[in-house]
Amino acid sequence: MPDFTKMKLSQLTRREGFQCACGREHVCALDYLNVGRGILNELPDMIAALGAKRPFIVCDDNTYAAAGERVCRVLDAGGIPYTLYKVPCHSDRLKPAEWEVGSVVMHFDPACDVMLGVGSGVINDICKVAAHAMGIKNAIVGTAPSMDGYASNSSSMERDQVKVSLYNQAPSGILLDVDILAQAPMRMLWAGLGDMIAKYIAMCEWRISQLIVDEYYCEDVAELMREALRRVMAAADGLTARDPAAVQAVAEGLVLAGVGMAYAKISRPASGLEHYFSHMWEMMALERGQPYDLHGIQVGVGSILTLNMYRDIRRIARPDAERARAAWRAMTPERWEAQINRIFGKTAPQMIALEAQTRKNDPEKHERRLSRLIENWDRILQIIDEEIPDFDMVYNVMAKAGMPLMPRDIGISVEDTVNAFVGSRDARDKYMTCTFLWDLGLTDEYAEKLRQFVS
Repeated sequence: MPDFTKMKLSQLTRREGFQCACGREHVCALDYLNVGRGILNELPDMIAALGAKRPFIVCDDNTYAAAGERVCRVLDAGGIPYTLYKVPCHSDRLKPAEWEVGSVVMHFDPACDVMLGVGSGVINDICKVAAHAMGIKNAIVGTAPSMDGYASNSSSMERDQVKVSLYNQAPSGILLDVDILAQAPMRMLWAGLGDMIAKYIAMCEWRISQLIVDEYYCEDVAELMREALRRVMAAADGLTARDPAAVQAVAEGLVLAGVGMAYAKISRPASGLEHYFSHMWEMMALERGQPYDLHGIQVGVGSILTLNMYRDIRRIARPDAERARAAWRAMTPERWEAQINRIFGKTAPQMIALEAQTRKNDPEKHERRLSRLIENWDRILQIIDEEIPDFDMVYNVMAKAGMPLMPRDIGISVEDTVNAFVGSRDARDKYMTCTFLWDLGLTDEYAEKLRQFVS
């Protein structure tokens, strides 16, 4: 089995994929991938590699100014016809939601044979969903190293005012011109760093989930994610100076993270509780009709909150089984449903329906998870020591970059922070830090510790 961490991006994205020791085939097949300085003029090569003749260009006003206009000039110079569509923005920035996807589909030119996004996270996700629904290939010209989804087969979307991960298709072509990426707003550079810092927590939770609920786990994919994280953290100091070498290292690290998600066919290798702080805050904002910050910025703050929790979790010498069972008994169905209604508001029925399907609160399931937590607690502490870095190291890297560090820095209240933690377990069927704290009967205690930390 080849070592993924030693392979070039072009090798990792070969069409035939890899048969892995985990028993699964890992594939992130791309017809074209190029990351480098001054490579936008190679766009016709990407179009040709996709076997396409006429791209349907999707952007918004901001990404058109950042790169879309130059994309059109390059295609004009190459004699490649295209249709351009700028998705209207009805708020402070474009949303990854039903209206935007429908707008792209409704304006699609049937003469086109590939969807070409020009942008970063939102444009990329919209194009993935739309192209998958229409059965055509999609490609992306990146405008910011702001997220890890360029090469992934999942899209982070708003559906019925709930943040969901939709698994559709990875782009067939990715072109990341470092000179363009380096000129992105600094907040988008911070967002990329925040999205990568999350991988510390994601790796830890993925391993714990495999231990407690037998979730699929691949060590080779996990190590690829760790390598992506190492590259980004090593380049962090140069990122805020817009150093091209640092921006390229971060961009390649973000692509590697996307490859890891595509290999695993789930977002688990890249996200954990820190992402659910972000998801919960976004759902609260949607409920209230309010704006919210960039995904990676919120994830960075969520990472600080979660890493701080692990400082306390490390001090748990042995779980208290009777306390855990007493907490489970105290959380009656009526009390749980009242809590869900209080935190989720209009989307509460969806969370209640999810519990009816997954039965996370089932007494036998809880007892089984609790038994495995107690039985494997020493191993869990070992995993935490192996995966979770020193809190001060991460805090100082983010502070040196000038990033927001606490919820108040991005306009999030103490109550919304505590509610995001308490509700995160019920937002999705995913075994995370908040889940095993719930299983151990420690949710209320850690909610109070969180309140004190952010106050």
